Amino acid sequence: MQRLFSTFANGWPGKGLLIQRALVAAVLAYCFFTTLGKAPHFSAVLMQLIAAGAGLLLFIGLWTPIAGAVIAFVELWIIFSRTGDPWMSGILAILGGTLAMIGPGAWSVDAHLFGRKLIEISNR
Repeated sequence: MQRLFSTFANGWPGKGLLIQRALVAAVLAYCFFTTLGKAPHFSAVLMQLIAAGAGLLLFIGLWTPIAGAVIAFVELWIIFSRTGDPWMSGILAILGGTLAMIGPGAWSVDAHLFGRKLIEISNR
């Protein structure tokens, strides 16, 4: 993970990434529950379930590049597999892709697991 991102943004940029991750996860959960309520086809519900699961990973900041890429691909699949208004799926695909490229930020599980660590070598 550290090889993918030179730094994990801290301060205002890190808080901005946290807000962006939370917003995308909330919208994905909303889309899943509204699709579940309508239940038009199992494949539509399955795609929304995959996106909501990736949104949960994105929210906590675990495997952010993978979760963002999954969101982007699933939302593009949703756009091209159905008719109707593609705007929400298009926006979510773009946001998922940008989060996959930018990274999770300092306020994430990825930063705690894979972030830079200070190693102190003691004298013998």
